[in-house]
Amino acid sequence: MAGKAEPIGPRNGHELAPLNTRADGSERPHGVTIVLQGSRGSLQREAPGEERAAWSGKLQFFLSIIGYSVGLGNIWRFPYLCQQNGGGAFLIPFLIMLVLEGIPLFLIEMAIGQKMRLGSLGVWNTIHPWLGGIGISSCIVTLFVALYYNVIITWVFFYLFNSIRLSADTLPWAHCPRDNGTAEEECSKASATVYFWYREALDASPSIEDPGVPRWWIVLYLLLAWIIVFFIVMKGIQSSGKVVYFTSLFPYVVLTIFFVRGITLPGSSDGIWHMYKPKLEKLLDPPVWLDAATQVFYSFGLAFGSLVAFGSYNPPNNNCVRDVLLVSVCNALTAIYASVVIFSILGFKAYTMVEKCITKEVKVLALHHIGSFTLNTTHDEYKEMYPQLSSNVTSSLNLTGCYMSRQLEEAAEGTGLAFIVFTQAILQLTPAPFWSIIFFLMLLSLGLGSQIGIMEGMLCTIFDIDFFKRMSKPVITGAVCMFCFFVGLIFTTGAGEYWLKMFDSFAGTIGLVVIALLEMVAVVYIYGHERFSNDIYEMTGYRPGWYWQLTWRYVGPAIVSCILLSSLVFMIITPPTYGAWNAELGRVVQLPYPNWVLGIAVAMILAGVLPIPVVLLLRRFQCLALDVDIHQGSIRRIETTVSTKEMMSDQDSDSEQGEIRTSGRFDGSSSSEEDVLDTKLPSGPGIRLPMKPMGRQNYKRNID
Repeated sequence: MAGKAEPIGPRNGHELAPLNTRADGSERPHGVTIVLQGSRGSLQREAPGEERAAWSGKLQFFLSIIGYSVGLGNIWRFPYLCQQNGGGAFLIPFLIMLVLEGIPLFLIEMAIGQKMRLGSLGVWNTIHPWLGGIGISSCIVTLFVALYYNVIITWVFFYLFNSIRLSADTLPWAHCPRDNGTAEEECSKASATVYFWYREALDASPSIEDPGVPRWWIVLYLLLAWIIVFFIVMKGIQSSGKVVYFTSLFPYVVLTIFFVRGITLPGSSDGIWHMYKPKLEKLLDPPVWLDAATQVFYSFGLAFGSLVAFGSYNPPNNNCVRDVLLVSVCNALTAIYASVVIFSILGFKAYTMVEKCITKEVKVLALHHIGSFTLNTTHDEYKEMYPQLSSNVTSSLNLTGCYMSRQLEEAAEGTGLAFIVFTQAILQLTPAPFWSIIFFLMLLSLGLGSQIGIMEGMLCTIFDIDFFKRMSKPVITGAVCMFCFFVGLIFTTGAGEYWLKMFDSFAGTIGLVVIALLEMVAVVYIYGHERFSNDIYEMTGYRPGWYWQLTWRYVGPAIVSCILLSSLVFMIITPPTYGAWNAELGRVVQLPYPNWVLGIAVAMILAGVLPIPVVLLLRRFQCLALDVDIHQGSIRRIETTVSTKEMMSDQDSDSEQGEIRTSGRFDGSSSSEEDVLDTKLPSGPGIRLPMKPMGRQNYKRNID
């Protein structure tokens, strides 16, 4: 394996192209290195003498990235997908998509952030000024997600504080209310856990058009959630880096406790086998592969800008390739491990439900003197005799049969799994309040870990803008959190869950996939895959081989494009609906979104995507300056040769205000590095820097 390359030239972050040295460290006969030194460059790196925030150690970085990547989706989304898409067979497309899509895009974001030491906005502006809209879009989509993600943390707080009880019977979702009124009737039609979620926790309205006023208890918990998030992220990684030791490690402690307890419970093996029993015929269904690709994409938290921010805090010589592989393996193993834990508990829940069902049906059959059934009939005897009963008998007595498979097939995901199904399973454990407390503490840790990463990606972009650098970080963070709290009040109404699902379905889907696709195109085809590979070699000593080249250039963009197209087609051919709570029926019914809500959804999608073409067009036609402060910077010329004349003066002749010239002769002789000429660029009304970026082809042409 080749040795690690030595640092090439001045690495202060503003190089447009190192042309006088090859990536392997050998000197070229003649070349040029152009370095932008912006005194107030809002999209450049920190000013001279200003240190960029950095991780206090490798462990802090690793735990932060684990806490961000391993989130709630590993607990309540992945087990559901396994159950619905072929059990253990689903692991095949999941792992394939992990290798072909997740890991390559993960490395792109981590490595480009580490190389340029900038947030999302600065990175894409540096690669090409026309791509500045990617950073803006990423920040907007991240804001949308942060708005509703903290609402989930709010609900977790509500259940956590309601779990502080002395016994299982005192847990508020253990029994229906006894008031001989509408509440008891509504609960009897559903179940105690379902009633508590929709009526006590959310006080759900009948539709999204009738939200009512904000529920005061949810408002208080939402305020608490944003206050905690503020204190965690108010100083960037200097404050959040200390919290990740808890938010990243505690979930594994809880999962292990649940695992040890779960595998000792009756029915746990049935639950695990039900989930991972391979159904290989499912692999022939294209939607299974699409679900796998989508799960990999969202489980890594790609395109939020958070991974770029985390990478920018690393030292330039950090082995980002090793970090990406370790985090990817950890993420996948955590999802599989969590699925085993969840379904071991759900298997026990199914076992207890079947036992209760058999006891009830034996009593009915015995009272009607059906066959040999008596009140003393055992459960094993019931399982032998029930299949022999005629359908007329079972239908007349309203008997459905009691089977483990039927109980386990009642799939649930998201909030339904966490706040309804699993809370019901917890009631069967002893002592139930203890298990409830640690379960919701685990969800709180996972939620905060991901929210920290989401906020860091957004705030890093804001802090990299020069205007906000003059302001205190806690002030900016407080303003952002306050804004998010007031906008988030919409989620505290009776229609809060309906709005959250709408945000989740529209705000964070199309935009993120478009951003991810353009990120790959920007790095691989505009910045240049060879140049990017050289950057990784300089930082790590490892040169990406054919696997990385194929996935970056062809396979990864193709998979992300398929996710984008399928998402658009699904939205078009399937009328969007949401699940609304019907108190009269005691269950959730599907209702279509009103047109005005769909209008808001479309507006959010456009808000997350339109900055990309808008910035491109504005800069293409020079309606927007290349960089708000780049005119007041300077250019350092080092070893200027005749080979650079065409590159540096391509459009100078077209400038109406004058030319930017450097002293020295283009006669093949090079000046020393000490002979540096700082030439101030003209500024004032109507003067813009020519915007002819040096793409990959021009780069190769000028250095050969």
